[in-house]
Amino acid sequence: MSDSTQGVRLTDEQRIDWLRLIRSQNVGPRTFRALINHFGGARAALSALPALARRGGASGTTQICSREDAERELAAAQKIGAAFVALGEPGYPSRLQMIDDAPPLIAARGYLPALALPMVAVVGSRNASGAGVKFTQRIARELGQAGFAVVSGLARGIDAAAHRATLEAGTIAVLAGGLDRVYPPEHEDLLDAILDAGVALSEMPFGWEPRARDFPRRNRLISGLALGVVIVEAAKRSGSLITARFALEQGREVFAVPGSPLDPRAEGTNGLIKQGATPVTETADIIAVLQPILEGKEIPPRELEARPAEGGPSEEVEPAADERARIVGLLGPAPLSIDDLVRLSKSSPAVVRMVLLELEIAGRLERHGGGLVSLL
Repeated sequence: MSDSTQGVRLTDEQRIDWLRLIRSQNVGPRTFRALINHFGGARAALSALPALARRGGASGTTQICSREDAERELAAAQKIGAAFVALGEPGYPSRLQMIDDAPPLIAARGYLPALALPMVAVVGSRNASGAGVKFTQRIARELGQAGFAVVSGLARGIDAAAHRATLEAGTIAVLAGGLDRVYPPEHEDLLDAILDAGVALSEMPFGWEPRARDFPRRNRLISGLALGVVIVEAAKRSGSLITARFALEQGREVFAVPGSPLDPRAEGTNGLIKQGATPVTETADIIAVLQPILEGKEIPPRELEARPAEGGPSEEVEPAADERARIVGLLGPAPLSIDDLVRLSKSSPAVVRMVLLELEIAGRLERHGGGLVSLL
């Protein structure tokens, strides 16, 4: 299943440019990909950012990550033995590169060959029951023995139990903050233990303290890395249910452990089973669903988006003022598909994409899954 034999490595200069671009204001993974696709390389995209923001109606100056800041972050990574792996490079997790908003760069630390293992995410309640912890330990250990790496979020409760049960087999901890900002702080020792046979990874900058909105962002990586997601315990409103939703959007298998109707921690998992998630009462339930996927054809690498080589730029497109106004006028707070925007505006796809880039760099556009966009 691994894509480790494919791909091209970035040069040192390209890695700095990629890091500068993804750390610049209003540039997320989808925007990064659109910029690379249009301008042919990160350096050309960096040069274009001020003009894009101005045409998109930015109220102030767009903050572009400086070379010095990028070099400082690379040095901070090196100091703790971490590496930045780029989308499309050997070593970038093959499942993760399939998602629409795959991080262009991930910072990874530990035993990096573990990223080539087939992965299963195991997540659940921070306020876990004793029975939930015991069951988590059992299925995580058995998944490790079956050759899977267990992915989780290093949180208290179910996450920590899954990691601890698979330290020797190799477990993947996805952080919501920078690699040097472990949350919760009492899990620093657990993270150190993970690094011998497993990996800690993050898309966030070094020094970044995790905030509430960073945890859902992290959850999409937990599900994106994995063949499937196992929810052990989850209340009705739970971060684990957000992970399950991401898993469904990404085409991953969703598993849920049934629980007592009297336990609020089982309300979310029992609800998932009603909605079609595979119920899990033993590890064999998980392996039976995932084995045919593992035996299927190899995951194709991403095309242009995953290609580290700096190609030539696309033909420059300058929308006319009235055309730009017409496209912006069709947008609002309700998400609209880009295909509908092209049809309704009667503009070319290239012009629509350029206007969307301008708006996004100006901080006025939000991208959603499934090719939907809306104005902020």
